[in-house]
Amino acid sequence: MNKKDGSNKKSTSSRTTKAKPGGLSKSKPAMAKRSQKPKKATNAAPVTPSKPKVKSDDIRLNKYIANSGACSRRDADIYIQSGNVKVNGIVITEMGYQVKPGDVVNFDGATIIPERKEYILLNKPKNFTTSVEDDKDMRNVFELIKNATQVRVQAVGRMDKNTTGLLLFTNDTDMIRKFGLPNQKSPKIYQVTLDKNLKFEDLEKIAGGVSFDEHRLFVDEISYIDEQPKTEVGIKLRTSNVKVVRAIFEKFNYNVLRVDRVSFAGLTKKNLPRGNWRFLTEQEIINLKNF
Repeated sequence: MNKKDGSNKKSTSSRTTKAKPGGLSKSKPAMAKRSQKPKKATNAAPVTPSKPKVKSDDIRLNKYIANSGACSRRDADIYIQSGNVKVNGIVITEMGYQVKPGDVVNFDGATIIPERKEYILLNKPKNFTTSVEDDKDMRNVFELIKNATQVRVQAVGRMDKNTTGLLLFTNDTDMIRKFGLPNQKSPKIYQVTLDKNLKFEDLEKIAGGVSFDEHRLFVDEISYIDEQPKTEVGIKLRTSNVKVVRAIFEKFNYNVLRVDRVSFAGLTKKNLPRGNWRFLTEQEIINLKNF
């Protein structure tokens, strides 16, 4: 896309204050009488009990449950409050309880062990589906990553068979839920191929937002692709619903020939050919969690 984002830099200034020099009192201290009782300190700072230190290997109980893949942290809190979680045979209902190494956690009648979180990025080709409910003759995206991990992962969002591009897989239930929310802030960029040139007036209308069933969809950015015919359009959205991309242009009487997701929450297809996958780097995982 050929539109550059601008950024405003804010300058900060620090203020320092100098303490005024104080003089010593020249008056002699008064001698205390025998019958005089000692005065109570009036400006003593209240003593607050120190909190017990949490070891780095300890982990919150709800996170431990979520890491096992049983459910999300929010759902884990409900199970804990309802008394369905035991640690070392004892029912735990305390929110924020810390699980220590070697503790045995029983969740809803079964012992659980947290899995290592894995994040896999696939450049999805055409004619692969993300749904297990589709035609059995249709090939599934999980065929493409079957050798990547032994951990059970899920696709983050759905993608129809005709849509290509970036698709994220993980066993991090919190992240799956996060990127499935309608009000998420993560941007996605799609390259769309239309059956005819996109009129400039239609481009401007789409840039102003599109309404669907009394709901208005805001478009972050839309532009023609550099050095390409005007049938090639780039569009930046924050919605997690890929079908919306096609619906936008169909609303203006364009047939969508191809949709390719070239960017997902800052991740790109760089050095990732169609049909290939790779693990995310530690920094990429941190960036995703910060959205």
